[in-house]
Amino acid sequence: MPKAVLIGAPIDSGQRRPGCLMGPAAYRVAGLASAIRDLGHGLEDWGDLALGELPDATCPNPAVHSLAETLGWTDLLADRVDDALSQGAMPVILGGDHSLALGSVAGAAAFAERSGRPLFLLWLDAHSDFHTPLTTTSGNLHGTPVAYIAGRAGFDAFPAFPAPIPADRICLYGIRSVDPAEHAALLQHDIAINDMRVLDERGIVAPLREFLAKVRAIGGMLHVSLDVDFLDPSIAPAVGTTVPGGTTFREAHLVMELLHESGLVTSLDLVELNPFLDDRGMTARLMVDLVGSLMGKKVFDRPTRAK
Repeated sequence: MPKAVLIGAPIDSGQRRPGCLMGPAAYRVAGLASAIRDLGHGLEDWGDLALGELPDATCPNPAVHSLAETLGWTDLLADRVDDALSQGAMPVILGGDHSLALGSVAGAAAFAERSGRPLFLLWLDAHSDFHTPLTTTSGNLHGTPVAYIAGRAGFDAFPAFPAPIPADRICLYGIRSVDPAEHAALLQHDIAINDMRVLDERGIVAPLREFLAKVRAIGGMLHVSLDVDFLDPSIAPAVGTTVPGGTTFREAHLVMELLHESGLVTSLDLVELNPFLDDRGMTARLMVDLVGSLMGKKVFDRPTRAK
């Protein structure tokens, strides 16, 4: 695995509940850097990004807020993620709310296009985040990244997404809260939707292995976007968008181990951690443990089953 590069994205502007801007600091305090180094990986911490002068921006939907800030973060993150990948590193973006994926995945897509490799997206989240700035009723832009990444219309204020990811290369996994407008739009796209009913019926492993096989078959890059609310709130309370019925401790670790064994992950988001809502750091520590599993930590070594 290439060296990891930590990129702090202290972003609160994609939603209205303060606290996510403390996420990068919480990951560092919880020992993320040492967890990665202790597994033998190289690591650099590029610190936290900071907004400069904001662009002028307007949106026809009066509900949308913090558009200029979101555009600023999108540009910053796209550049930094592209820089890390260009240096042969694996960027790990410490959020920050999920609007950061507007920029992180754009950076990965720009690099993938220049490299002549297809980019895939694994969205580990309770929500589909398939609104556009024109369809959102909350005005929270953390609910729009997948639509932007998939090339939906309505993002006129944003830079054109570099090489939108085809629907069949996007996997929504762990979904259990979808607005009617998002549901109607998703029915028009061939995105793999592994909601919690699918995972209950088929199990955690089979749908993920099928998606990873598609990535492997064409030599793809894989961006993983891990939202705290992918986890059940009983084990991960530090998120402003809790939805009951999320993945358990064991299920989440299994997902991370499968991702490690695939060797396909090229970039990673850690999003929506709100330390103000945490219980003595339990969510931050769990997220750090999950990154450890993604980077190769196991309870005991066991041979990888032949593919």
